[in-house]
Amino acid sequence: MMVKDQRGPTSGTRANSASPTASARVLTPGRATAAGAGLVLALAAAAPMGAGVTTAAQFSTTATVRPASVGHVLAASHVSPTPTSVCESELGIACYGPTQLRSAYDTAPLYAAGITGKGRTILIVDSFGSPTIQHDLDVFDAQYGIPNTKVEIVKYGNVPAFDPTNPDQVGWAQETSLDVEYSHAMAPGAHIILAETPVAETEGVTGLPEMMNVEKELIDQNRIDVVTQSFGATENTFPGVDQGNFSSIQNLRYAYLAALRHGTTVLASSGDDGVTNAEADGATLYTYPVNSWPSSDPLVTSVGGTQLNLNDNGVRLSPDVVWNDGYGAGGGGLSQVFGRPFYQVGVRGIVGNHRGTPDISMSAAVNGGVWVYYTFVGAASPWHIFGGTSEASPLFSGVVALADQAAGHRLGLLNPALYFDGALSRFLGTRTGLVDVTSGDNSFGGVTGYPALTGYDLASGWGTVDAAKFVRALAPRTRW
Repeated sequence: MMVKDQRGPTSGTRANSASPTASARVLTPGRATAAGAGLVLALAAAAPMGAGVTTAAQFSTTATVRPASVGHVLAASHVSPTPTSVCESELGIACYGPTQLRSAYDTAPLYAAGITGKGRTILIVDSFGSPTIQHDLDVFDAQYGIPNTKVEIVKYGNVPAFDPTNPDQVGWAQETSLDVEYSHAMAPGAHIILAETPVAETEGVTGLPEMMNVEKELIDQNRIDVVTQSFGATENTFPGVDQGNFSSIQNLRYAYLAALRHGTTVLASSGDDGVTNAEADGATLYTYPVNSWPSSDPLVTSVGGTQLNLNDNGVRLSPDVVWNDGYGAGGGGLSQVFGRPFYQVGVRGIVGNHRGTPDISMSAAVNGGVWVYYTFVGAASPWHIFGGTSEASPLFSGVVALADQAAGHRLGLLNPALYFDGALSRFLGTRTGLVDVTSGDNSFGGVTGYPALTGYDLASGWGTVDAAKFVRALAPRTRW
């Protein structure tokens, strides 16, 4: 049975055996202070960050939305995953497993050289988490021959017990499954920390202080190499932004300042509504181009979406295109909050004086979605197909963990080296590991978007990656 979550294609609203036991601990909320404002002034053309703890009480919003994975997702419930050719004939869409994506992104030479992400740590941040994540990851790994890993779970504050009748908790548990399974699939040797927060992120600032606080606390422990964030909120839904007051976003950036100090790479999904995004109600789309935070933050690498065309063995049948399959489209465009950072000066003809997103793109299409396993609900049919840029960000976090290991150090803020390699790719072609995406656009919901171009564009960034080449090219260009 094929179940469409919340919405169908192109509408004006969004939807949105023995195994190891996951380790878990409770992190007591502490103070999250901002620092390094001078560096951010130079980098982001933004005002200094406000110091002090950020709490939900400082902000208010009535928005209620779902995590990124619930929007623009086609979920097919199955007893076991089926090959791509069967999905195409029975469901009318392509479906892929991690083995196919590994082949498509050329990770085999890295694994053969012992580059698996070993010794590196990926931080995943999701509201509520999943009560079955370790069991589900173990079954997922067994299905695809991926080595097991023990997920370290950090509960930030009083995370409520899982309620299978609560759609917000179910949605975030789905997101958690997608994030953990596909970051691990790409970097099977990396350690995964799953930080669970007690408040759901929504449009505007609700839930974001808790997420930023736990990120900062873990980053300040100097344990985190890369953070993947499969969530975001439209810039315009933050209090004051439409009136030119950006403090509600600026005051949340302390985790990224901490990441800058510690050399931690931070990623975020660029969004699933193309050039537009959700209004404060979480359902209605803006009728003009907007952008989302944290993807738009200059201290974050924005990960957009592509659509792959693979056979059952993961061989490309045609080049990747911008994700825009009717169920969603890769987010991208211009920030109205952040000015052009220094690393985008070479693409100023595209971004003007604004921060432009995305920076890079990975698989995100629903027609070409990935198999995800979970048992917290519907355990009799535990395999489901998911898409969205909330797939793309964890995929890319795995690539970053591989590059961290290859380099022998953290990559830190990825964007300067990424844009340097982007410029080089004009002369070196794919030797940089960047694979240009030159077809498609991110128009969506009646709002005209941006086309894919040769080189950088606001639909796919610098395109996608050949991981074997990308890791070897990128690692020498970073130092922390």
